[in-house]
Order: sequence, then C-alpha cells, then structure tokens
Amino acid sequence: MKVALERINNDYLFEVSNDNGHRVFLDNKTKETGSVKGISPMELLLMGLAGCSSIDVVAILNKQKINPTSLKMEVVGFRPEGIVPRLFKEIEVHVFLEGDFSAEKAKRAVALSFEKYCSVSKTLEHTATITHKVFLNGKEA
Repeated sequence: MKVALERINNDYLFEVSNDNGHRVFLDNKTKETGSVKGISPMELLLMGLAGCSSIDVVAILNKQKINPTSLKMEVVGFRPEGIVPRLFKEIEVHVFLEGDFSAEKAKRAVALSFEKYCSVSKTLEHTATITHKVFLNGKEA
C-alpha cells in the first residue's frame, strides 16, 4: 500500500493519491485566512473508520446471503482542547441499515466489524473509546 502527497498551492492544500490514481484533497480547517478546500486529515481518519467498517458489515452480511438495501453511517469524533497532539478520545458511530433481516444479524455484523475485523477501528481503539449504535429500518436494534 502506497500513497503520494503533493502540495498544490501556497497555502495548506494538498492532493493525496493512491496507486490506482484516486485522489483526495486535504486542507487545514483551522487556518485563519482563506477558504478550506479539502478534508482535514482527522476527518479523513473518521471517514476511513466508516469506510472500513462498512466494507466489513456488507461482507459479513453477504456471507449470510443478506444484501442490505441501504447502509449509512454517522461518525463523530471527540478531541480534547488544549492538548497536543489532539488525539480522538471518544468516537461515536451510528450505523443505519435497511433491509429484510433481523436486528440480531445487523447488530452482530456491526459488532464483528468493530471488535474483530476493521483495521482502522483496531488501530484507533488504542487511543479512543469507540462506541456504536445500530439502527435497522429506522429502529434502534
């Protein structure tokens, strides 16, 4: 796995790409002048958590011949003020699934992702408490 970063202006805007040519723009969202034109690195970390877990959940459910009709996540990270580095101390994840399967299967798939399979979650758990709630068809599972 390899990524490349290039600064693309005289401010804090960077472009990061992978070997497949997919690109993400990074910026400093705490800068005092100018507009923010990219994702902050810490936001990207939360996006990575959501993406990693979503891939796991779909794979786990697919092995049971379940294909959710919808999967969405909301991830909120909490970082203390006045401390450097400002690591995430708490991360809350809400997983919203739709489909014709049981709440138990939904909860089990999400739990397996966060507790066993998601590499991003397993990396972050050393510095942050990660909690998750699962909602199936609009109801908390």
